[in-house]
Amino acid sequence: MSASHPVLSVRDLTVTFRTSRGPVRAVDRLGFEVRQGETLGIVGESGSGKSVTSMAVMGLHTGAEVTGSVALDGQELVGRSERELNRLRGRRMAMVFQDPLSSLHPFYTVGEQVAEHHRVHFGSRRKTARERAVDALAEVGIPEPRRRAGEYPHQFSGGMRQRVMIAMALVCEPDLLIADEPTTALDVTVQAQILELIARLQQDRGLAVVLITHDLGVVARVAHDVLVMYGGRAVEQADADALFATPAHPYTRGLLDSLPRLDDSDDAPLRVIPGSPPSLLTPAIGCAFAPRCPQLVGVLAGARSRCETELPLLDGPARHPAACHFPAYEGMAS
Repeated sequence: MSASHPVLSVRDLTVTFRTSRGPVRAVDRLGFEVRQGETLGIVGESGSGKSVTSMAVMGLHTGAEVTGSVALDGQELVGRSERELNRLRGRRMAMVFQDPLSSLHPFYTVGEQVAEHHRVHFGSRRKTARERAVDALAEVGIPEPRRRAGEYPHQFSGGMRQRVMIAMALVCEPDLLIADEPTTALDVTVQAQILELIARLQQDRGLAVVLITHDLGVVARVAHDVLVMYGGRAVEQADADALFATPAHPYTRGLLDSLPRLDDSDDAPLRVIPGSPPSLLTPAIGCAFAPRCPQLVGVLAGARSRCETELPLLDGPARHPAACHFPAYEGMAS
């Protein structure tokens, strides 16, 4: 890991929504860092808190209580006014969402929409911003960028629309890029192209990247470090090589076991983690994964009481902590 200071530093981040059925703590005391030129992959099932985390970093939650610390290049973001955050969004940090068609306005050309970001943050003239937009479209691999800048979103394929969104995010050369499920709606071939594009742009620009996904296969391709979330909390953190070689938390092992394998027969059933994610309206006293944990069967049945009543903390080796009372690297059979 680079010795430079982190571009993004998150400490004790907690996000709580007030609902008619009671408070929902969607993110609970989360912490991580991302440095220049590195990619952090945040993974977990739907409802684990991944997207809530990314929106909190960008300051996009309205009506939610956000506490803790989110620092961008040492500058605290929690508690900043909307006006101050607007100056940073796009200019210093940018986000690419899952569905580019819903993020692009159908009434304006893609060139106008990319150029608008440059005009807002730099006060550039229309012609200058237009030229910068064409350059950005070329940089992300849009063929004939000058001609295509004059076209509308519906004239682009899904993969090309996502390239436009990446161009829009990077036109102001931010330090941090958050990509929230950027390839979920794309086929495998286009998905690979988008991931390679993000990796190339990161290398060329020295970007810090946070990649939000439910797919560990995607993480394996591009991430340097991995944060696994479950029930709004971090359950395991490690560099990608260590996590894939020796996953410590049973939830991480379950996610890895769910990946299709090349040696599977055509009629082999998909492997799944039994049960459902926990309800955040009634948080568990102990480990939220305990009701689904395969380790609490057979030889470890006597440990169930501890797992159900004692909250495991993110602990263990400094470079590979896990929130589990019986992590695999302590010799526990998987």
